[in-house]
Amino acid sequence: MEVARRSFYQSFLYPFVYIMVLWGVKVFELRYGYDLSRFGIFPRTFLGLTGVAFAPLIHGDFNHLISNTFPLLILGMAMFYFYRTIAFEIFLWIYFLPNIWVWISAVGQGYHIGSSGIIYGSVSFLFFSGIFRKNQKAMILSLIIIFIYGSLVWGIFPFTRGVSWETHFFGSLSGGLAAYFYRKTGEEYLKSKEKEPEGPGNDSLIGGEHHES
Repeated sequence: MEVARRSFYQSFLYPFVYIMVLWGVKVFELRYGYDLSRFGIFPRTFLGLTGVAFAPLIHGDFNHLISNTFPLLILGMAMFYFYRTIAFEIFLWIYFLPNIWVWISAVGQGYHIGSSGIIYGSVSFLFFSGIFRKNQKAMILSLIIIFIYGSLVWGIFPFTRGVSWETHFFGSLSGGLAAYFYRKTGEEYLKSKEKEPEGPGNDSLIGGEHHES
């Protein structure tokens, strides 16, 4: 019981700390009158490369930040609870890889900002992990994730002006690739809770405009 409680607290702590950083950045902007959007991803420019590291930390306004906060917490907790031994590595995949692809290939002019690439990457990783691993508990988690966040699929299409659909698309792609690459590792929790068989058979655009994600 104590181990389960500690695992739950740890799974809450890591995404919570990240979210607090996001809110700290936005409060800093508001308090000192800075617009940090210029540190977002501006495709195929040298200065725009800074966004590969900083774009997910920057949000266009509080509505943008609020809309990302709850999914980041829930999905982050699921990832750090069920895949705790590889969660940090997966986070790095879905943090940096979508940003690199957006910098290389995004269309239009403007800065891409926001953490939605991480949200889409998390959904994709959790969903495809259940499929690739063929683990009963992982597959149940996949079904829960797709039930709650299945409507996000529309975000990977260029339907809404000012929304970085490229970040959503590449976030989803990164999460799926990570799920495949790590399909044989990081199952310790899922396996430890299963009974062994008995018997021998055993993310926004800013600049010209903002691409928010």
